[in-house]
Amino acid sequence: MHDRILALRDEALRALAGASTQQEIEQIRIRYLGRRGTLTDLLRSVKALPSDERPAVGKTANEVKEHLVREVESHQERIREADRQRRLAAESLDISLPGRRPRRGNYHPLTLITREIVSVFQGMGFEVVEGPEVEHDFYNFEALNMPRDHPARDMQDTFYLSEDLVLRTHTSNVQIHTMMARRPPLRVIAPGAVYRCDSDTTHSPMFHQVEGFLVDRDVSFAELKGILTAFAHALFSPDVPLRFRPSYFPFTEPSAEVDIGCFLCRGKGCRVCSQTGWLEILGSGMVHPEVFRRVGYDPGAYTGFAFGVGIERIAMLKYGADDIRLFFENDARFLRQF
Repeated sequence: MHDRILALRDEALRALAGASTQQEIEQIRIRYLGRRGTLTDLLRSVKALPSDERPAVGKTANEVKEHLVREVESHQERIREADRQRRLAAESLDISLPGRRPRRGNYHPLTLITREIVSVFQGMGFEVVEGPEVEHDFYNFEALNMPRDHPARDMQDTFYLSEDLVLRTHTSNVQIHTMMARRPPLRVIAPGAVYRCDSDTTHSPMFHQVEGFLVDRDVSFAELKGILTAFAHALFSPDVPLRFRPSYFPFTEPSAEVDIGCFLCRGKGCRVCSQTGWLEILGSGMVHPEVFRRVGYDPGAYTGFAFGVGIERIAMLKYGADDIRLFFENDARFLRQF
């Protein structure tokens, strides 16, 4: 038995020496060391030997098994290293070439504009507040003086999730939440995403607004004009002209659209300003007394104003983009400019 074990060892070592692939080595391992391998069978038969022979034969058999296991692993590593060296020799690598730096991302243009707008109003003492994008009809419409039969609802092109739930059509819902939770004085801006059923070169089903409002005692339209004029001068240019045009919003009275002088043609008229010399940038007005009543404020004691800025609109004007969809297509060539 002792001689048979040593003979198997030598036989296995010769087979390993002649093996040149991982598959051949695995076959040799199974043949000698597998569950039904030759050496494994010999180890099982040790228990049939006379009791005085078992210790010596068992020791030899275990030593041979451990030796073969080490040899198999050594030959496997040798072949792996040879394969690695062949792959390296076949590869062409010029270590003198400079490394390629990973391309760094940059802020999206809408993020840049939003931060700039928020920074301007924070400098005038406005607080940033956020609100829900999935909104109850009351906060999105009814509390803003738009009951269910009000024709102004048609202006909103609303996404309805149910009879009483909508995707908010403006960030004015934050105005209602804030006024119902707090008492004046209030000086708040609310940036965020809004949703409307509209899509073309200047409209998107999802876009962004910054709502702003100020409520206190004896607030006048003159203060609204002063704050919006300071905002336009800070965002565009200190010498940009402004005009306030009468308009209509159900939640403000009186209401006004705010235009700035076209900074491309300097008021002479061009394609961007539709030959008018003016560019519309936001809507505004004094908070309607009915809105105050809905939130529990006394319209005889408090007054205030509100305004809404379209972020994509400002971005298109500042960056000269002619299609709002460019901001949402994630084209790296477009975004890399900012």
